[in-house]
Amino acid sequence: MAQQTAIATARAARAAAHAARTAAIATAHAIKVAAKATAAAVKAIIAATKALIAAIAAGGWIAVLVVIVICLIGMIIGSCFGIFFSGEDSGTGQTMQTAVQEINTDYQDRLDEIKASHSYDVLEMSGSRAVWKEVLAVYAVKTTTDPDAAQEVATMDDTKKQLLKDIFWKMNEISSNTDTKTETVIETSDDGNGNIVETETTVTQTYLYITVSHKTAEEMADQFGFNEDQREQMAELLADENNSLWSQVLYGISGGDGEIVTVALSQVGNVGGEPYWSWYGFNSRVEWCACFVSWCANECGYIEAGVIPKFAACASQGVPWFQERGLWQDNSYEPRPGDIIFFDWDDGGQDGSSDHVGIVEKVENGRIYTIEGNSGDSCRQNSYPVGYYEIYGYGTPAY
Repeated sequence: MAQQTAIATARAARAAAHAARTAAIATAHAIKVAAKATAAAVKAIIAATKALIAAIAAGGWIAVLVVIVICLIGMIIGSCFGIFFSGEDSGTGQTMQTAVQEINTDYQDRLDEIKASHSYDVLEMSGSRAVWKEVLAVYAVKTTTDPDAAQEVATMDDTKKQLLKDIFWKMNEISSNTDTKTETVIETSDDGNGNIVETETTVTQTYLYITVSHKTAEEMADQFGFNEDQREQMAELLADENNSLWSQVLYGISGGDGEIVTVALSQVGNVGGEPYWSWYGFNSRVEWCACFVSWCANECGYIEAGVIPKFAACASQGVPWFQERGLWQDNSYEPRPGDIIFFDWDDGGQDGSSDHVGIVEKVENGRIYTIEGNSGDSCRQNSYPVGYYEIYGYGTPAY
């Protein structure tokens, strides 16, 4: 009972800290924006300040503080920084998370439609879509500063969801084409006497190429003709210090883990993976990417604590463990340090099953930096665009 109370208290403390951080950052940003008010607005503020001073002198300071807090919250929510409060349901039955999930589904449906409408032997996909926080930053600034129909972005409804969809598809484009190639394939067979016979066969294969291209937030600012103030607001929203706020808005999670990243980084350069597959219990070399992740987790005490599983297979063990516990995100997610990244390699065509895993080190400028075991039979650092098509999804441990 005492342990449950302690856990509940810790969770409440983390939630309170996040709320305080959200309010503090949003307040600071809103004050920056408010500082650029017109002369008329400044005069009004001065007049209001005099009235507040008079009220305080008359003994009404508590009521005045309440009014100030209410006005400050209203100012924040009414600005582009209200986007950081859009993760809550305001009574419409919709949140930013549900809107993003719906758009992600639309995006995947378009890819599936292209695949279904073509007959092909080999599928090759390339490119990546826009980072979600950039899409939302453009949406927030454009929507709250529209000279004809400005709206707040702290809540979500059908009208705003359509605005968000329009911006998403202005930032992302899917194109496709097919090509036929004649190739020589070497087939091997047994002649019945224990001899291997190689036969060259000419085959004609149809390739389907799907390319995803996207515009950056800066390119959209140019397209929409953002002025200096709008560009500054967008830059403030996209500042690295707000990454945890974006994770909360988009995925309902915040934070990350640096300990497992530190352990993983200390292993970069190891070749062959023997410390990891032998620790796991294997007597000889196996494909050891999952063993490496498990070993790092064990070094941090996360396996014993039930935070990360001990697994040697991605598709049958690692992925289901996270999915069954509601700790799973698809490849549109922008991960945190310490998240577990699963891949579905395009080796002659993806099969919809994960076959490689690593640890997220960090995310910077739209790229995911990872530490992976069994990458060319060694521990090495790699990087991929956010939303890269070979990323299968992410396990998001509850650190």
